Amino acid sequence: MSSVRAPVLQRLLPVALLVVAMCSIQSGASLAQQLFPLIGASGATSIRLLLAAFLMLIIFRPWRRPLTRQAFKAIAVYGVAMGMMNFLLYQALVSVPLGIAVALEFTGPLAVAVFTSRRPRDLIWIALAIAGLAVLLWPGKSLEHGIDPRGALCALGAGACWALYILFGRRAGSGSGTQSAALGITIAAVVMAPIGLVEAGTAIFSPAVLPIGLTIAVLSTALPYTLEMFALSRMPTHMFGTLMSLEPAIGALSGLVFLGQQLTPLQWLAIGTVIVASMGTTLTARSAAPAQS
Repeated sequence: MSSVRAPVLQRLLPVALLVVAMCSIQSGASLAQQLFPLIGASGATSIRLLLAAFLMLIIFRPWRRPLTRQAFKAIAVYGVAMGMMNFLLYQALVSVPLGIAVALEFTGPLAVAVFTSRRPRDLIWIALAIAGLAVLLWPGKSLEHGIDPRGALCALGAGACWALYILFGRRAGSGSGTQSAALGITIAAVVMAPIGLVEAGTAIFSPAVLPIGLTIAVLSTALPYTLEMFALSRMPTHMFGTLMSLEPAIGALSGLVFLGQQLTPLQWLAIGTVIVASMGTTLTARSAAPAQS
């Protein structure tokens, strides 16, 4: 019995950790918007990445293990993509509701799922996810205005960075996932934090900002990216990409619960469609991993 349970647990554990990571990221994104009036979206990005990098370096001490040049290159691209993804998403959240912004951002991982798929049946779940996303992207009557073009472009740009994050994160996490996550977040902070520091100045270190920033750093960066690195190295790339279709649903729920952002019944139905697509790709991914050798 235990020999039967082991493969099941090995398959379900990264899926469960990925779901926890997505819930953590979206709750952190909702909380981050409380900082926008104080230090702006760029400042919120900076304090999040700086504090997350500080935590990850202290906890995991990534310098203890040597890195090959090839591994460092993958981690560098992974880190820059992570930083840009965070920056562009927060810029989008200034003018676009959380659920819609995440749905637009999801075009990145969805593209990864499409281009890395190996089996025709995976395309069924991808098509179902696309149908749900198409409805989510359509502005509902509860939204007084259409989607802001600049915010939409920022969200789509974040999606492109998300695709790079998935592809290079899998390579970076092939060794030690925690080391790669810590180094990647540090690189993201070094590259992106100066933008917020220039725009917001020392206000990002004020007593009113630091406690919220620390909470966001844990919820939106340190915890989920560590879990995602673990999951990335233990599941096929196309499965990871399609599972991330849960992200718009979780984003919409977080926007409703924490920010009061309403969606129409048709958009909630689309969320259910996206969830079904995610469940489908999980349940039919039994033999995908061994095929890659």
